[in-house]
Amino acid sequence: MKGIANVFINGNFLVLTSRHKEFAMKKIVLVALLSFTALITKSQDVGLSFSYFIPRNGYFSTPISPFSFRGLGVSLNRFVALETGISLYRMSGMNMLDLPFETKDPLLGPNFTLFVPAELVLEFKGKQADFDIKGGGFAFYGFDQKLNLGNFDRAIRLHESWDVANSDLNFENNPGFGFLAGVEFTVPVTRQFSLSLEINYLMGTAKFPLSGSYTGGTTVNGLETIEVDYKDAKVDFTGLEFSIGVTFGSGR
Repeated sequence: MKGIANVFINGNFLVLTSRHKEFAMKKIVLVALLSFTALITKSQDVGLSFSYFIPRNGYFSTPISPFSFRGLGVSLNRFVALETGISLYRMSGMNMLDLPFETKDPLLGPNFTLFVPAELVLEFKGKQADFDIKGGGFAFYGFDQKLNLGNFDRAIRLHESWDVANSDLNFENNPGFGFLAGVEFTVPVTRQFSLSLEINYLMGTAKFPLSGSYTGGTTVNGLETIEVDYKDAKVDFTGLEFSIGVTFGSGR
């Protein structure tokens, strides 16, 4: 949706290693949102969409007042366009990769994430509907990040074959990058009003090193403490995003 203001109901994450960094990042987010709002007000089409994200091995996104401006770009010719945007997500739970153990339970969240895509769009305009094929990359950054230590402890117990486990972990947050592909189907209802359905598959990661320790053991062997240095740990930003939108504009 070119020049469309989309309001997404999504969830997500972002952590910072200090209060100063978190405060600075929140100011950047606010400035970015205001800048994109200014661009939207100058666009020819304005729209509203409701979006959800289903992460791999995570929790379904929670609809809490996020903001998203998507489909901002320029047409290169009748069939090809470049698009970008900005979205603020709210994630209920995300998983992690490259740990010494595997789990299907989310290890991060709830948290927020700032998401910025860059897409090449192939446009097919018909008499009754428009169909777009999208592909490209994206960047994201999580803030107000939290570890789900309950799920961590459960995964460690299974990994170590212990009866009990208690973790004390710290993390280092970093921006992430990935690839996306999707389609959008738009049906004009009148010259000024259209409905759209968009589905995207996202696949990205962000470095998220963990350090600290965990303590646990069995009733037979007693307790022990193991130091943690998971320097290769990553946030798993993989999943399916879908949205239903309403577009108001000057017609086709």
